[in-house]
Amino acid sequence: MRNHKKCAIGRILAVWMAAGVLTLTAYGEENTFVQGTTLNGLGISGMTVDEAKAHIGNFYTNEYKLTIKERNGATETIQGKDIGYTIGLPDGALEEILQKENAAGRVFGPDADNDYRIQLQNTYNAEALEARILELNCISGSGITTTQDAHVSEYQEGKPFTIVPEVRGNNVYPEKTMQVIRDAVAAGDREVSLEDAGCYYQVQMTAGDERLKDLCDTMNRCREMEITYTFGEDSEAVKADVICSWLTGTADGEIQLDNEKVAAFVAELAGRHDTAGTARTFRTADGREVSVSGAYGWRIDQAAEKEALTAIVRTGESQSREPQYAQAAAWHGDPEWGQTYVEIDLTNQHVYMVKDGAVVWDAPCVTGNEARGHHTPAGIYTMTYKQRDRVLRGARRADGSYEYESPVSYWMPFNGGIGLHDANWRGSFGGTIYKTNGSHGCVNLPPSKTGALYDLVYQGIPVICYH
Repeated sequence: MRNHKKCAIGRILAVWMAAGVLTLTAYGEENTFVQGTTLNGLGISGMTVDEAKAHIGNFYTNEYKLTIKERNGATETIQGKDIGYTIGLPDGALEEILQKENAAGRVFGPDADNDYRIQLQNTYNAEALEARILELNCISGSGITTTQDAHVSEYQEGKPFTIVPEVRGNNVYPEKTMQVIRDAVAAGDREVSLEDAGCYYQVQMTAGDERLKDLCDTMNRCREMEITYTFGEDSEAVKADVICSWLTGTADGEIQLDNEKVAAFVAELAGRHDTAGTARTFRTADGREVSVSGAYGWRIDQAAEKEALTAIVRTGESQSREPQYAQAAAWHGDPEWGQTYVEIDLTNQHVYMVKDGAVVWDAPCVTGNEARGHHTPAGIYTMTYKQRDRVLRGARRADGSYEYESPVSYWMPFNGGIGLHDANWRGSFGGTIYKTNGSHGCVNLPPSKTGALYDLVYQGIPVICYH
């Protein structure tokens, strides 16, 4: 009979063990943690709360280390003692775990979940940790291989561009890696994987990428391309060797150029072909040659042309083009103001309208009063606009009135507030009137003649003033 009872008890225990569950009657006292209890991965089975606190504190203070798993199976460690690591538990945290286990019937075994995680109240020397991180082989070791994307080779005269294969190295993002390790230490983790945390540089472009192959083909076309700049009947070619000397490689799926070299080329181009502000020879209506200068003329928009030239090179296609201009003249021939313009002889006080190379209108004038310093500046200008029935006003006085107010029927400005207009208050024109009784800078014309000139001129027509 006793043997039958023993067999029956054995069968019951076997069933419990098969179920993977044992209770209070099978293990431990209510003041100790049940079998299999872990806190943040550290075993505290069979310990009282005080014993567990001492065990955890001792482990993290004296035995804590963080294992850093690196690429290709390499590992490094940071010892708690090297960074002044100590640990503290939140008040009542262990008591709460023990109460939970007791309330659940002190269940343990394969099917019981007695693994707990809490936020530990740890402290460490931040400066010591930073110093230790910087000593790690993955940060500053000699065995670091730098990851590199596949790229197109640098330009070598006489040699085609080729694709340089990618390099799969083991260099990490330093700041990201340092933060991952800081976070692991702060959390009391005992292991961290740099690979899983995404700390390693990754290859973004491989040698087999079709975009890179296309770029390499385009760069090789650059070795044969030529860009021809046209300036009217003249032209200037940019040869392939010059173009290729600007190439610095590839990035973001396109050819990269040395911006300073391209800008320097455009500046040199402008230096050879800009005419605005330079002195030029002008043949007057009476056949003399005089030197004139001024804002009028060709001026390349260097910033816009640099961007345009960069875009053209990236196509790898030869082409002819005119540069982009910030300011243009009538034409590229000589003279660049063309055959239609207004001519103002400041010395002889006479104005001419030249159309298609022939004088079609002329009249005497009165220009700025030299005695009062109101000179009419010499130079090459363009007519800003033209307007009928305008009141010309001088500077405003303190009392709100103007120095002068002159109604005119025809107003044709070409140099700021300086322009051609009729002057019905004058009885004579020409000669030396301008020296002591001239205008405030404008070109005064006989009223009977001004309307005809007004009909001939247009916005943008060159206006040439000379002595």
